[in-house]
Amino acid sequence: MSADTTTRAGSPPPGHSADHTPTGHGQGGDGHLKAGLKNRHLSMIAIGGVIGAGLFVGSGAGIASTGPGILLSYALAGVLVVLVMRMLGEMAAADPQSGSFSAYADRALGRWAGFSIGWLYWFFWVVVLAVEATAGAKILNNWMPGVPQWAFALIVMAVLTATNLGSVASYGEFEFWFAGIKVVAIAAFLVVGTLAVFGLLPGTDAVGATNLTGHGGFLPHGVGAVFTGMLTVVFAFMGSEIVTLAAGESEDPEKAVSKATNSVIWRIGVFYLGSILLVVTLLPWDSAAVKGSPYVAVLEHVGIPGAGRVMDVIVLTAVLSCLNSGMYTASRMAYSLGQRGDAPKAFATVTKRGVPQVAILSSVVFGFVAVFFNYTSPDTVFSFLLNSSGAVALFVWLVICFSQLRMRRIIEREMPERLTVRMWLYPYLTWAAIGMIGFVMAYMFTDADGRKQMYLSLVAAAIVLTASAVVGRRRRAAAVATAS
Repeated sequence: MSADTTTRAGSPPPGHSADHTPTGHGQGGDGHLKAGLKNRHLSMIAIGGVIGAGLFVGSGAGIASTGPGILLSYALAGVLVVLVMRMLGEMAAADPQSGSFSAYADRALGRWAGFSIGWLYWFFWVVVLAVEATAGAKILNNWMPGVPQWAFALIVMAVLTATNLGSVASYGEFEFWFAGIKVVAIAAFLVVGTLAVFGLLPGTDAVGATNLTGHGGFLPHGVGAVFTGMLTVVFAFMGSEIVTLAAGESEDPEKAVSKATNSVIWRIGVFYLGSILLVVTLLPWDSAAVKGSPYVAVLEHVGIPGAGRVMDVIVLTAVLSCLNSGMYTASRMAYSLGQRGDAPKAFATVTKRGVPQVAILSSVVFGFVAVFFNYTSPDTVFSFLLNSSGAVALFVWLVICFSQLRMRRIIEREMPERLTVRMWLYPYLTWAAIGMIGFVMAYMFTDADGRKQMYLSLVAAAIVLTASAVVGRRRRAAAVATAS
């Protein structure tokens, strides 16, 4: 699609020809991304996408503020993610796009929506690059204190940049192994924790429900704490949508998206709810060890030697996985925006290997700048960047919901044969999800940290919307000039 073309209802969707044949990928060097991701890559990207460093480390703060009731926070947020992923899966299976929900928003809601949510999502991930690079550097610095922390951040960023510049298969292979380590770690934790709960490990006794109902009860801070806990939990699930962006570079996008969408329920149920249930069952929720690092606390409780070092390795793997995926995701969104004329045209160019080199390097440069501010101005500039991207997950999910309401009708009218994944109880559950997201956004204003994030995120959204209006005005002026 050219920069001056506006997609409207009734015309072929972006990335498709008139007969709805996907045209988003091909052989390297033909101007398209290359279909270099294998089914095993997509499967592991889908599974690993919901397992981040936040689960291993950040969950401690949620448990401390909510108590065992954090399980309800995870359950509610999990239901919301399942509904959103089902909606996204419906659209992605029918029309695989490197820009995923941004391209669907463009199609269903208008150019302003695709532009705005695409750039906000890109902004979110380049800030995440700085957060994860710093987190990984801290772990490596603890192991080798003779090397400065900033040097490790630079090395980690450089290595993964080189990986992404190589080929999409390189990204897929790295992510396959990164995600594989995370999955094995969680699976081992679930086995060990379950045995400990029933007193089947040496030196352990069956614990029953003592820790779930004692120490102030299941909801020691009241029902309201469940919703406060949701504010932390919701952002831990950001990344589950990556598989729909990656599907556009896979051999069988429809199958990959369908599989990922159908498996999201057990992925969240087992990895998040299952592991957190073991933590709050085995240990008192108000113990200092749980707040510091809940998974290390459990492993030390059951007598696993070197639990802290083992968890450092797993967290480092999760950090590298997030960095790897962040670079990939930001660059593909930039590529998609370039294709649709909402970013510099150079972003949409690819190398002979089918890699959007300019989009990758542009994303990484901003990531390096953010890393720099994280070291020089952590409480000012970087704090602003971090907080202003805080509510982007909610904005993305809200746009996905509204896009699906319109895209369902478009798909049914223009390509009903591609409606292989369907949102349950449409449109009622879609509207229920919109209500849930609206509630979480409103509740953020009642929490000090959440209120700050929401205000700054709204400022960022306003800036992007203004940019969208300016670009749209220039596009229309150029069209008028060309016509005359």
